[in-house]
Amino acid sequence: MSAGAITAEPVAVGANPFTRRAVLAIVLIGSVLFLALLWMIGTGSGMGSANNGEAHAAGKGLTGYAAMADYLERRGYAVRKVRNEGALAESGLLVLTPPAFADGKEIEKIVSARRYEGPTLVITPKWISAKPTQDQEKDAKEGWVRLNGTMPPHWEGFLDDVGVEVGKVDANGQSAKWGGMGLSGTLPGSDALLWGKGRRLMPLITEQDGRILAALIDDGGNYPKLERLARGFRQSEVEDEDLYPLVVVFEPDLLDNYGMASLSSARLLDVLIPAMEVDKGGPVLFDLTLNGLGRSDSLLTLAFTPPFLAATLCLLMAAVIIGWRAFLRFGPPFAPDRAIAFGKRALVANSAGLVRRSGRLHLLSGPYLERARERLGQALALPRTLDPDQAAAAIDRALASRHPDAEPFTAVTARLKAARRPHDLLKAARDLHALERMLIR
Repeated sequence: MSAGAITAEPVAVGANPFTRRAVLAIVLIGSVLFLALLWMIGTGSGMGSANNGEAHAAGKGLTGYAAMADYLERRGYAVRKVRNEGALAESGLLVLTPPAFADGKEIEKIVSARRYEGPTLVITPKWISAKPTQDQEKDAKEGWVRLNGTMPPHWEGFLDDVGVEVGKVDANGQSAKWGGMGLSGTLPGSDALLWGKGRRLMPLITEQDGRILAALIDDGGNYPKLERLARGFRQSEVEDEDLYPLVVVFEPDLLDNYGMASLSSARLLDVLIPAMEVDKGGPVLFDLTLNGLGRSDSLLTLAFTPPFLAATLCLLMAAVIIGWRAFLRFGPPFAPDRAIAFGKRALVANSAGLVRRSGRLHLLSGPYLERARERLGQALALPRTLDPDQAAAAIDRALASRHPDAEPFTAVTARLKAARRPHDLLKAARDLHALERMLIR
C-alpha cells in the first residue's frame, strides 16, 4: 500500500486555440503599449508640443531658443529643459527667457533663490510674434512665427533700477553692429534694437554707438572672468565672494533662433558660458515655467527620472524574467483533480486517504493478515477447518521445509499485529508479501 495512491493522475486540458507565438506576440505588444503609456504620462510626452511659437528653449520659431539649447548640448553641456519649479534652484547655469508681461516678483524670487547655487542668464523679450496663417505662409512648419512689431518687457519687481528701451538702430536703417568680449557681429536684418540703462550695468556687449545689449549686474560679488571681459568698471566693492553672476542679455537677437543663424552668435556663447563659471560638460537649465509650460512632478514622473529610473528599470526587468519563466513552464496545463474520482482505483485511493486522515492505519493489519493467510492456505491445500493458529503452524512447517533460513510466518504476523507506526506497518506488510511469494511460487 503506497501513499502515492491517494491522488488520481491529472487530466490534460484540450488543445489551446492560440499558438505559443500568438500568445507571446499579444503579451509583448500589450506590455510595450502599457509601458509607453506610463512613460508618456510620467514624462509629459504626447500631451501637446511645447513648440508653440513662443520665446523659450522649446520654441523653433525666430523668437525661440531651441537653436541655443541644441548648440550648447552639441558642445558637451548637460542641457535640460526645466518644467518643474523645484528644479530651478539646482546648481548649474539657469537660462531665463520670461515673456514681456511676466511677473517681475516671480523672476526676482527665482533669481534670488539660486544666487549661491549657480549663475543666471536672463534674456529679455523684444518681438511681438504671431503664427502665420495658411494665406500668409503655405509651407509654414510647426512653431514658425511672423514678427509683428516690438515691445520692451514690463517686469516690475525685478531689477527696478535698470531701464530697458526699444528703438531704431540708427538713422540710415542699417543693421546693428555689436561688439564686446573680444568678438563682433551684426544683428539679423532688423531695424529695431533693445538696450538697457543703469548704474549697476557692467557692459559685456554694446552696439557701435555704445548702447548696452548685454551686461553683468554689479551686485557686490566677485566675478573675475566676466569683469575682465566687461567694458565698464565696478561701481561697488566686493562684499560676498560666494555669489554667482547674474547676466542680462537685453537684445534677444544675440542668442535667439533668429540670431543663432550667424556664426558670431555661436562664438559669443563659446565665450560667455565659460566666463559665467560653467565648466565644460556642466549643467545648463532652460526654464519653461515662466512661459506657461510648467508642471508638477507626480510619483509616476519621478519613476522615470534619475535616480529612481534605475529602480524602475530593475522592476521592469524582474517582471520580464517572471513572465518569461511563466511562458516557458514545463508541460501542458492540467485540469484540477476531482474531489471524488471515478472507477475502482479511485475508490481504493479515496478509501486509503480516508483511513490515513482518520489516523487508524494500524486497523488494516488484521484484515490484511487474514487475507494473506487464506491465500497461503489455498496455495498449500490446507483444510479449511483449521483454526488460525493451526493454519499458521502448518504454514511455518511448509516454509521451514522449503526455506529453512526464512523468518517464520508467525514471527512476521506478530510484528504486523504489534506495529502502530505507518513505517513499521509497511515494512511488516512487505515482509509478509515476500514470504507469500516464496511459498506460492
